Amino acid sequence: MSKRIRNRLIVSLGVTVFAIFLVAGFPPTLDNVRERIRLGLDLKGGTHLVLEVVTDDAIRAESDQGIDGLREAMNAEGIVFRQASRVEDDRFQFVGVDPDRDADVRRIFRDQLPEWNLVSTSGVANTYVLELDSATQAVYRDLAVTQAIQTIRNRIDSLGVTEPVIQEYGGAGRYEILVQLPGVDDPGRVKTIMQSTALLELKLVATGPFGSQQAALGNYGGALPLDLQAVRSVEADLTAGGAEAWYVVESVAAITGRDLKNAYQSRDENGRPAVTFGLTVDGSQRFGRVTEQNVGRGLAIILDGRIQSAPTINGRITQSGLITGGPGGFSIQEAQDLALVLKSGALPASIRYLEERVVGPSLGADSIRQGIMAGSVSLIGVLVFMLFYYRLSGVNAAVAMILNLILLFGALAYFEAVLTLPGIAGIILTIGVGIDSNILIFERIREELRAGKTAVSAVVTSFNRVFITIVDTHLAALISAMFLFLFGTGPVKGFAVTLVIGLIANVFTAVFVSRTLFEWLLGRSERVPTLSI
Repeated sequence: MSKRIRNRLIVSLGVTVFAIFLVAGFPPTLDNVRERIRLGLDLKGGTHLVLEVVTDDAIRAESDQGIDGLREAMNAEGIVFRQASRVEDDRFQFVGVDPDRDADVRRIFRDQLPEWNLVSTSGVANTYVLELDSATQAVYRDLAVTQAIQTIRNRIDSLGVTEPVIQEYGGAGRYEILVQLPGVDDPGRVKTIMQSTALLELKLVATGPFGSQQAALGNYGGALPLDLQAVRSVEADLTAGGAEAWYVVESVAAITGRDLKNAYQSRDENGRPAVTFGLTVDGSQRFGRVTEQNVGRGLAIILDGRIQSAPTINGRITQSGLITGGPGGFSIQEAQDLALVLKSGALPASIRYLEERVVGPSLGADSIRQGIMAGSVSLIGVLVFMLFYYRLSGVNAAVAMILNLILLFGALAYFEAVLTLPGIAGIILTIGVGIDSNILIFERIREELRAGKTAVSAVVTSFNRVFITIVDTHLAALISAMFLFLFGTGPVKGFAVTLVIGLIANVFTAVFVSRTLFEWLLGRSERVPTLSI
């Protein structure tokens, strides 16, 4: 045996052993295979959810942030105005602005918020109205979906759900997210954590508490100014009747969840579970300035539109704060979950459930059984044909095909890719593509033998001439599979992954391994070697 053939055999054997180790461990066991081949929702069972991101919330948040930034800039330059308020999701106004400072006001608007359009300046009260342009709105809405996907992924990963599918869903302008959770057949807690917006807002209290919303509004003649809002508290304040507690707070938040640096479960002064949060450098500076200027006022800590507590500001606060759970307090689990969602980032907008279904494990087991049956029948049928049509050379094709499958599963285990039902279809297609490569090579060998060449020469010539054809056909299929992966949804991606791995493995087995086996067998013969093909 030549050194070249021996080295090629060692490489082939080494790759095979390594692939078996990846998929089955050492020593190889079925339990290792079940653990290392991750199954998708359609095979393992689990929960399928379609969510809609309410992107109007993100636009409102941008408006509030714009109001806060302009208010700070105008105060810094001593420009007097009576009121700043949001009038629509994408529109806000400054009322009663000093008419002598018009040029300065326009400059501040232009410098601070270049993406906002000054749509009108009218009225006796000298009102400036700004509106977010439509192109920027579309960017913010798309960004809200992207941020929501990342936030949901962070939360689910923290819960230990293996191989979830979280991605955009639907067409343009629909702002939907697909979430698939393999192995989760009781999604109650996961849904709660996912849907919890965890929108943390710290707003200064104007008045309150009141025993009802009507009482809060009545304190202002039945209608609140645009820069104030009434928010219900989770606390039952005894001075407000013991049933409800409502506060009137400023509409624009001093601090939001965007300013959080971290959050963790802690204890309040009574030893009950609570959540402590830390602020970023910028958030600490703004929080310090707000608390320093409003000592003695109440500060409402609002989570998802409900006031958790409204402590009095006793002095400058900069780096951290505490969230307690109202009169009943948090349970340890609730405090942990709240810290988790705050730490993973607040959703940029609320979400709505559009679709929910649970796939039972029995259905997944049926899919696995039928997929294995289909794959086995296709593999056996192809191998029988090869043995019948190409005689003993069909054994070479059988070895290459089996090795192709071993490499495919080894790669799936190594990359921790998820095997789905369409992925099984990709495996079956890989069998067909692999055999097609062998047929190209074998037919070429037959032609060379008919032309009078020896077996050794026919094998060498055939593999050299067919190599470009095999690479060309596989490259075309790879490009198609890449586009399926880039633009397809979860099941289509599963098909594309197995097809890509199978195609790459097939080039190795059909060109390298198959040729090595032919040359090894022909090199063992002491007489003039022949091929059974």
